[in-house]
Amino acid sequence: MVLVLGVSAGAAGARAMLTHSDQPHLPPIDRCKVLRRAGGGRMEDAVFEAIRLMRRSAAERDEFITGIAVTCRCATHAEAVRTTAGRNRLTVIDEPVAQLRYLRFTGRLPTEGSVLLYDLGASGLTLTQIDCRTDAVLATRRSTVLGGDGHDALLRWLLTRGGVTVDLAATRRQKEALTSERVLAVCDPITGQRTVVTRSDFAELVEAGIHHSASFVRHMIGETGINPTGIALLGGCTRNKAIRDELEQQLAIPLIYDPEPEFVSTRGAVLLAAERPSARSIRSVHLTSAGISHEPSNSSVSRRKLVAAVAVTATLSGTIVGALAMNRDSDHTDGKPPTVEVVGPPKHS
Repeated sequence: MVLVLGVSAGAAGARAMLTHSDQPHLPPIDRCKVLRRAGGGRMEDAVFEAIRLMRRSAAERDEFITGIAVTCRCATHAEAVRTTAGRNRLTVIDEPVAQLRYLRFTGRLPTEGSVLLYDLGASGLTLTQIDCRTDAVLATRRSTVLGGDGHDALLRWLLTRGGVTVDLAATRRQKEALTSERVLAVCDPITGQRTVVTRSDFAELVEAGIHHSASFVRHMIGETGINPTGIALLGGCTRNKAIRDELEQQLAIPLIYDPEPEFVSTRGAVLLAAERPSARSIRSVHLTSAGISHEPSNSSVSRRKLVAAVAVTATLSGTIVGALAMNRDSDHTDGKPPTVEVVGPPKHS
């Protein structure tokens, strides 16, 4: 067995996992999460800090890391990691490649048809539809209308309405606790005021965003004309059972779920670090619309549905932006959700 290191890079920072090459599915030898420095810190700094911590952990165990792989969502992040690497020998991997590799390793990936990767992270939602037989990317879309940061802001607004003010780090901990607890009692550290928040309360907060994401999924499926065999739920936000249940009800497509969805990319990087330690980069294969071979879709997205999706996007954007604005305005105490005027829907990259 050889010791390998997998790292996943994202807008919020980096996660790293140190484990033996044949045990990516087991509890790791060590792992860490390095947050991106507040105020515009570079993503690649978090990546190499995570690598440094895991190298030190390996050295303390008198072991040597034989391969390092870093997953990146976009070409800009990948280039930043490669440029900063210097003498560090590592493989840079497109994130969907690593996610697909681990899902296949665990036997969760369908053998036929396509799978849709629903990656709900801190800064937004990334959808990637991939052919299971060829691993070719059929389509990819990204929306920043909802994400973990928006969920944190909405939960903080709810707590403030109940008379409890906590910082964003504490709010995030409460949100994560709701993935395993049904009821939480939250205390204001200054005033001692207490309020109770339930998993159902949180589900109501994020319901509009999940409905929007379901429309987003249906829109992309309509564009490719290929109904996915399953939807893989990725990213820490999907730990919440209420979100998973709502998606299952909205989409009626079998869900693929790993108990640690935020580490699927990292575990896939571990596998690829062991399999291709000398590769400089591993890229996704994309098919253009002219090259996609598929059966005619039984239904298409109507103009009415598209217009409705845009309307939901605009409304939801106003709600989340207003909640985020509350972080800079502690005087919002009228008990109503913050609102802003939205000129139009956000642009998707």
